[in-house]
Amino acid sequence: MTSVYFWTILIYLGALVAVALRTSRGISTQEDFSVAGRRLSTFVLFGTMVATWIGTGSIFGNAEKTYRVGIAAWILPVGALFGIWVLSRLAGRARGLRQITIQDLLEKRYNATARVFGVVALVIAYTTIVSYQYRAAGAVLNLTLPELDPGQAVIIAAGFIIAYTAIAGMLSIAYIGVIQGVTMIVGITLTLPVLFSRAGGLSGMYEKLEPSHFEIFGPIGWVEALGLLLPPFLLVLGDANMYQRFFSARSVGVAKRAVLWALVGITFMEFAIIVTAWVASSLEPGLEIPGRVLAFSSRDHLPVVLGALMLTTIMAIVLSTAGSYLLSPATALVRDVYQRFVNPHASERTLVILLRVMVVVLGVAAYYLSTLSDEFLSVALLAYTIYGAAITPALIASFYWKRATATGAVASIVTGTGTTLLWKWAGVSGIDAVLPAIAASVLALVVFSYLSSPPPPEKVEPFYANVK
Repeated sequence: MTSVYFWTILIYLGALVAVALRTSRGISTQEDFSVAGRRLSTFVLFGTMVATWIGTGSIFGNAEKTYRVGIAAWILPVGALFGIWVLSRLAGRARGLRQITIQDLLEKRYNATARVFGVVALVIAYTTIVSYQYRAAGAVLNLTLPELDPGQAVIIAAGFIIAYTAIAGMLSIAYIGVIQGVTMIVGITLTLPVLFSRAGGLSGMYEKLEPSHFEIFGPIGWVEALGLLLPPFLLVLGDANMYQRFFSARSVGVAKRAVLWALVGITFMEFAIIVTAWVASSLEPGLEIPGRVLAFSSRDHLPVVLGALMLTTIMAIVLSTAGSYLLSPATALVRDVYQRFVNPHASERTLVILLRVMVVVLGVAAYYLSTLSDEFLSVALLAYTIYGAAITPALIASFYWKRATATGAVASIVTGTGTTLLWKWAGVSGIDAVLPAIAASVLALVVFSYLSSPPPPEKVEPFYANVK
């Protein structure tokens, strides 16, 4: 049956490219490509937000942790969910500023230096995130057709991701996101009860799993919990993808409603994935790569039609995130570097061409990075920390702290990025890099802001215009 699964996924991938080709007819300007012409509805934004956030970190990383610790893994999405709730308070204000990128906000509130360092942090983190999406997508293809070389599977997956992102940008990602969001919700909803039945219910799971897998907190201590909660919390608060979707909304009201609906959908998906992985772990003991427990159980323990749907769901989860995290750095390099500093008067046609070229260039770079590590959760947390510790303090301060200055913002961005990388390269064990990185970043923001002159009112006032 594995070839049936493979061809089902391949047809799905082909359909996504077809949708991208269809939507590409509406692309004529940078705003069309990067923020869908600012015309997305509540439903479309809801679908693409859910599809973007639920990615490899959820379907492979959280599943891997669930396989190791059991139901205690419920704690994994809590930080991100709280962050999304905070974002719901910012959505309207961000949309009201009518920008295209996070770096637009950083320069509007601080200065051009903050924009440049923001680009550096974003490109490093987001290209890393795309790289492990490739590996995850390749793993699914290899699982559905074992005779396919794993390296070739990653190349096929990367090719499709780069293609549909480069063809139509945010328009294709947004409308494909609706398809992927519906696929995810339907697939996981139908799969969970079937696997629970195959596992023999709770009594059957008790026979196969360690008692600790039924403990609410299990072996996760508070230090480890902080290391699991803070990176996604910090990432989502400053996530360029989320803000790019706010900027793509038809209106301020649409942005506010969409993020609240997305919070409901993401909450359902995150906990459904963890519970499903918990159940599936009793059906797939002794896995060498535990992060693939959902994919293995879908192939081995579900009826063919449902198995094909679930494996396609896993692929949809991976692809939706990959495309979004590929588009954001491409937009940043073209908008925040080329257009801002190299050619401010570039034509719309030139900008669209460069955006497509940059998607391809960064897509290839992400493929190279994908060959360097087999891990999912640890790589995800590192990327989240790089970006979250660098960008989030300065970005959130722009909306909530009027005394934050350009000097403080730049110091925060540089300190957050540098501390994360140095901590990782030094190989410090026992304390996750997120703790020293966020502490150093916030400290730098506060100290250097107070050491410099207060920002002029024209820098601050636009960020408080839509406060209610």
